[in-house]
Amino acid sequence: MSRTIQPTPNVLRVLRRRQVEARTGLPRSSLYVLIAKGRFPAPIHLTTKTVGWLEHEIDAWIAERAKASRHPSLPGISA
Repeated sequence: MSRTIQPTPNVLRVLRRRQVEARTGLPRSSLYVLIAKGRFPAPIHLTTKTVGWLEHEIDAWIAERAKASRHPSLPGISA
């Protein structure tokens, strides 16, 4: 009998850049421009040469963008 492992809600997950690009639809250059402007979550250092993004921060950013695009009268984040 095979069991499917369900994600634990309190576990932090790290996404690598290609995963972030796939989730957001943004290319690498746009991600780093938005990070520099303070409009996208900054990556965390995993090692001296490796970074990743916290999944919940990326999910929150996507949700915020979706909300702003559906309610233009609310203050949104311009790219």
